[in-house]
Formats: sequence, structure tokens, C-alpha cells
Amino acid sequence: MPDSSPLNVQDFEALARERMDPAAFDYYAGGADDERTLAGNRARFDAVKIRPRVLVDVTHIEMTTAIFGQRLASPIGLAPTAFHKLGHPDGEIAVARAAGAAGTLMCCSTVSSTRLEDIAAAATGPLWFQLYVYRDREVTRDLVRRAEAAGYSALALTVDTPRLGRRERDVRNRFTLPPDVHISNLEPYHTADLAKWGRTPNFREYVHQLLDASLTWEAIDWLCSTTRLPVVIKGILTGADAELAVRHGANGVIVSNHGGRQLDGAIATIDALPDVVQHVAGRVPVLLDGGIRRGTDAFKALALGAAGVLIGRPYLWGLAAAGEAGVTRVLELLNAELELTMALAGCPSLSAITRDHVVKN
Repeated sequence: MPDSSPLNVQDFEALARERMDPAAFDYYAGGADDERTLAGNRARFDAVKIRPRVLVDVTHIEMTTAIFGQRLASPIGLAPTAFHKLGHPDGEIAVARAAGAAGTLMCCSTVSSTRLEDIAAAATGPLWFQLYVYRDREVTRDLVRRAEAAGYSALALTVDTPRLGRRERDVRNRFTLPPDVHISNLEPYHTADLAKWGRTPNFREYVHQLLDASLTWEAIDWLCSTTRLPVVIKGILTGADAELAVRHGANGVIVSNHGGRQLDGAIATIDALPDVVQHVAGRVPVLLDGGIRRGTDAFKALALGAAGVLIGRPYLWGLAAAGEAGVTRVLELLNAELELTMALAGCPSLSAITRDHVVKN
């Protein structure tokens, strides 16, 4: 992008607001009820203060890392988010190309507007596939088979959505998907339902009709027995649940409150992280999403024990503002901010970032 391009994620958010349909923007931006958890995800990073060390050689900063044996250029990856074509016609294809160029991880949503196979064909970097367990488990089983065949390297099971949170912006806007945006991955399975609806359903209809609200920890056992891929549990907010996830075979956990879109009043992810890390005790990697807007935020999460962080809305703003180039620029900005934070905090490598580098109020 040109030298006059946005300087930070907030600049990209403002551009996205200008360029998107207002209802689609609100779908990306909004949270549940009063949006207190949405705001808390961001605000609670301010309670974590960095304690820099000085007189450390930071001539070279090393930001590469590895998760499940896959080398990543940065610990900042892309969280699963729905319906990228609401932001740009190239949708998930543009995001996959930008993630690959940056050498980082993209976790693709089941609720994407592009088929998982087409995303994989465009990608040059590591891909995870986010999924739910459906009432019809054969649907889940087939999605797993498709992800395996397409080359995805891990599955991220979202467990915080037995029902959909009440997202009042969408209710006020009477938000529905435009005719050219579809739940592409699910279309092969529910032709009868689609005929009944007469169109692609909106996300609330999709959740209530297709997802299984009766799930227990048995579903983790079942999924782990169904696939050869690592299984990461997304939506963990307590150490007790992190412990159960590991006991039931999870290979990793993502500390997440669904970007503040599910239970309003839920704990902010940065506040939940230390308890989860303590209970996991290094047995599996712990990642975090929710509220990352600066490289300093990523640094704070890493210092509190995260193996990596995932961004959601920031790359959607980039996508809406400038397509693939916008996503690329968002990643460049956040990585540059993290690199500078590491230098100023006296951390020449990710392994040098420790709990002693932050204090939490």
C-alpha cells in the first residue's frame, strides 16, 4: 500500500466503516447485548503494564515460532471469522493469500463465504479449520474428511456456541446475508432446509437449526477419535475447562469469548489467560484471541503464557479497506509493533518474553 496508508488498526477500522454497508459493518463490529465483554476484551489489556529490561542486545529480534511442528514467521495468526465476502468480493481467498505471504497461520471458519477447498487451493501458508459439532454428526465427520483431504493441519472446535448470543446491532438492522454471500461449506448438506428457507439462512437460523446444544465433553472424545489432525478447543475461559480439555485429548486450547459476541459480561480473555496457562502447565499450547489491536497487546499475552495470539476484526477491517493488500498491511503493522515492543522491552526472542516482563493490576 502507499506511504499514506493507515498507520494502525484503528485507522483501518475507520476506513472499513466508510466502505462497508452499515449493516454488514455492524455484523463484523458488534457484540452481544450491551457489548460489555466486547469492550472489556480491549480495555483489560490496559490493566497489564510492561516492565522493560534494559542493556540487552536487541540488534536482532527473532519472532519465529512453531506450533504443532509448523514454523511460523510470527506468533500473530488469523482467527476464524465468518463471511469475508461481506467485506470484499475476494473474501477468504484474499485473506489466505495475505496470511501465506506473511508466513503466518490462518484458521478458516466453517461459516465462510468460500468453500474450504477453494481457500486451501489459494493458500501458501498453514491452515487450520474451525468447526462445530452438528446435530447430524455425519455432517461434522464429512467436514473433517474434507479438511484433511484439502491439507488443513489442525481442527479448532468452537465450544462456546450452544446457542447464539443476542447481537442487538443485527436485530436492529434486521441483518440478513446479501444474495451473493452464502454459507458455502454447508450447502451440500442441507438442501432440504435451504428449500424450506427459500434462501441461504442467516447465522441465527443456521445455529438454531443445525448446531447441537446438547454437547458434553464426550464430543471432544468423539472428535479426537474421528481425525488424525490435532484438535484445538476454542472458547475456553477457565482453568477447570482447560484441564478437562486436555484430559479429553485436546492438543491445544484457545482462550476466547467469541469476540464478545456470545455471553455478555463474560471475563475478558487477557484476564482468563493466566488461570488457563496455570492449569495447562505446558502440556499443550495455549493461544488467545479477543481484543488484540496493537503489537503491545500481543506482547502482553505472550508474557502471560500464550504461545500465540489470533486477530479477528483487525484483518476484517484491512480486508474491507483494501482487500488482500489491506490484510497484508494490518499484519505488517502488528508485527512491526510487536518487534519494536520486544526491542524496547529487552526481549531479543519470543523465548525471552517472561511473566516478569508484565505486571497485571
